[in-house]
Amino acid sequence: MNVLKLENVQQVFEAGTENEHQALKNINLTLAPGEFVTIIGGNGAGKSTLLSTIAGLMTPTSGTVELLEKNLRHYSPLEKAQKISRVFQDPKLGSAANLSIEENLTLASLRGSGKKLTKALKKENQKIFQEQVARLNLDLESRLKMKMGLLSGGQRQALTLLMATIKAPELLLLDEHTAALDPKTAKVVMELTCQLIAEKQLTAFMVTHNIKDAIQYGNRLLMLNQGEVILDLDESSKKALTPKEVMDLFSEKAGQDLGDQQILSA
Repeated sequence: MNVLKLENVQQVFEAGTENEHQALKNINLTLAPGEFVTIIGGNGAGKSTLLSTIAGLMTPTSGTVELLEKNLRHYSPLEKAQKISRVFQDPKLGSAANLSIEENLTLASLRGSGKKLTKALKKENQKIFQEQVARLNLDLESRLKMKMGLLSGGQRQALTLLMATIKAPELLLLDEHTAALDPKTAKVVMELTCQLIAEKQLTAFMVTHNIKDAIQYGNRLLMLNQGEVILDLDESSKKALTPKEVMDLFSEKAGQDLGDQQILSA
């Protein structure tokens, strides 16, 4: 059983007007259980639109998105929340600034259940949360009452990642989740990402501007250009390439020089 299947997915904005824009063009894609797919593309390639379509935030103009062999349109919002987790580029988007670390983790543990926070804050959960937060090596396990908004961007993103995986989702979407972090913190968050994906045997889809990360992490690399998947590399093929070779291959397949589109990060 595939975790995710996209069949002839198209996404057209402002159709029938002079501003019509086709953001996704006949995307056909499947993800098997346990796959960790990275995706790169130039500015305006359709990466964020693709993730939003997979998350069910956008309905395709045509084509179908299936999650666990069921049309995504037939899932309720609660069911989608149970099965799909997303971590955004901005650390502020994945957590509630005015709630404590403990409260944020509790909300994450209730994702898709419909239960209220006040009834779920239990002392027995504190030890579990302390153990989970301790693994981040951020010295936050003794400060679970601290407001999330007082944390640094790196601390908050690491906790957001933990929140996204505290209840193992069927599909984890990572939307350039290290792009706003400094290189040292980004590396820590990426290592944590791989650790959690491996431990929980998650199926994951990661958009990145960093070609080095796209090569190093995951077992498959997709290249997106102008709404189309122009290349799909398996793990051995992508890891045999240097970042420059990937860039050259991207330019060759796209039929244009992509060097000025900032898809490569050092």
